[in-house]
Amino acid sequence: MVPPDAIQLDPDRGARTGVPEIVYAPGKTVTQVVAAFAGLLDRGVAPVIAARCSPEQLAAVVEAVPEACVTGALVAARQLADNGRRVAVVTAGTADQHVAAETAATLAAFGFGVDRIDDVGVAGIHRLLGRVDDLRAADALVVLAGMEGALPTAVAGLVDTPLVAVPTSTGYGSSFEGITALAAMTASCAPGVSVVGIDNGLGAACTIVRWLRPRGAVERA
Repeated sequence: MVPPDAIQLDPDRGARTGVPEIVYAPGKTVTQVVAAFAGLLDRGVAPVIAARCSPEQLAAVVEAVPEACVTGALVAARQLADNGRRVAVVTAGTADQHVAAETAATLAAFGFGVDRIDDVGVAGIHRLLGRVDDLRAADALVVLAGMEGALPTAVAGLVDTPLVAVPTSTGYGSSFEGITALAAMTASCAPGVSVVGIDNGLGAACTIVRWLRPRGAVERA
């Protein structure tokens, strides 16, 4: 029988896919999270990220790896150098901030500059229209919205920038914890909108990493 704290790391995943193994903390013990995080560091992986951590898991990682940086429920170490690319993380409302924070922290760990464009949902469309130049200046966009999920379609109709849409679980009963936004985004009338799963800010960031990093340019410490 495999011991409960035994883990099998995949330090070569970045070389295969462009995105290294990321530690998903829910369901893991504190010991397992720390062992995986430190083990990836020991094997030269960069960056090293653990996502959706509990406060206890975060505290234990920082104790074991003092240079690790915590943002919300995500902790990262050995972040890559600035690659000169900028990504705008766009939110419909302040209730989307926790997912946006995960997105921005992941992008920063991979060396992307991040610009935040917050609270520009379609209920006050003038707020979005006032930021069109900022949207166009980015190399890529991550657009987050709950409720009816209309913001990514509105943004995609204004700019030619590559865009990843993130449905969030924000909204009233008929939002069905993000299902309505997910369906709306996958049914967008704006061609070229890519969509990830509900509240998956990390997945959206990794999509950008795959899009914008040169093929074969995998960094190792």
